[in-house]
Order: sequence, then C-alpha cells, then structure tokens
Amino acid sequence: MRMSRSPLRATVASFIATICYAFTSHLAHAQATVGAPAPDFTAKDSTGKEVSLQSLKGKIVVLEWFNPGCPFVKKFYKNGDMQKMQQELTAKGVTWLTVSSSAPGKSGHLTPEVAESTRAELAMKSSSLVLDESGSIGKAYGARTTPHVFVINSDGKVAYAGAIDSEASTSSSDIAVATNYLTGAVESLQAGKPVDPASTEPYGCSVKY
Repeated sequence: MRMSRSPLRATVASFIATICYAFTSHLAHAQATVGAPAPDFTAKDSTGKEVSLQSLKGKIVVLEWFNPGCPFVKKFYKNGDMQKMQQELTAKGVTWLTVSSSAPGKSGHLTPEVAESTRAELAMKSSSLVLDESGSIGKAYGARTTPHVFVINSDGKVAYAGAIDSEASTSSSDIAVATNYLTGAVESLQAGKPVDPASTEPYGCSVKY
C-alpha cells in the first residue's frame, strides 16, 4: 500500500514550490515592456564618464548587450557590420549605448582598461560602452542574450525589444539576407510610424550575470 507523504515533507515540498514559483515569476516580470517607460539607470562607461538614461530623454536610444567573446556578437563585429550600424544611426542623432553586464570572473567581464582596448580593437562607433558588472541594468531590462537590443523612443518608452535581425545564426554571411529589426525600428520612429514588429525573440549567448 502506498503511504502518503508526512505533513513535514508536504510542507517542505510546498515551501520549495512556492519559492521556485516566486523566483521564476520574478524573472518573467523583470524585463522592459514595449510601450512602457524604459527602466532608468545611471552607470559609468569605459572612460569613467557617468551615463544617465534620464539625461537622454528627447533622443532615440539604442541599448545593445555585448560580450566580445560571444560568437553571435563576433558575427556582427568581425566584418564591421555592427560598427557601420552604430556610425550610421549616431550620425542621425541616435544615442547608442553598448552595455556589458558580465560579472567579475565571468566570460566577457570588462574592466575599464580592457573595455577601452576592446573599443579600439573593434573600432566601435557606439556612443558609450557602459559597464554594468553588477548586472542591475541588464536585469532591469531582462536582457537575456548577447546581443539583445532595445530601442527607446524620444518619450523615454521602450519601442522595440529583441533580436537585431531575423537570422539566428553565427554566420556573418547571413546579415545581408536578414531583416534588420533594429534599423527598421529606428527608421520607423524617425518617420513617425509605428514600430512593427515591436518585439522579437532575442538570440545569442546568455548574459553572464
């Protein structure tokens, strides 16, 4: 005959289930929502300069999660495709913040010195390389992959969240045939049109919190 669980075991199991539910629910809701105000933050970039999202209100802002060792990131940087996007959009008045949320000791973690040498080595054209080693910015946005991008409109609301493009691969040859969601979102905002799609599934390496 099968014995029922003891009251103690049942209580422990119920407690664990509750904790797991709370944890996964927190993760599910810890993300920037399209149409809602973008989570504010203040952090230092690779040069030691303080960067505040609030101070950029009135501008279109791109957030790009970054890990130089990730093959999905290398896909966009190795032939200059990401740098070209950065240069073209910043020339049109967009502020582009590359964000490193890798924790100390984890893959992709950048000290200010390494971050500056990485910027030079890759000839990055983003406005700043923001260092988020605590992961607070990444977790506030729900950044899951490198790259994972967010576009914030001039009203400070999230207008797009997801992948850079439609080809979830590490091959740079796929860039030319992909639909570029990031530039499409920015162009729609600048033309006063709705962003479509406003969200997609990001792809890449996991952010190393």
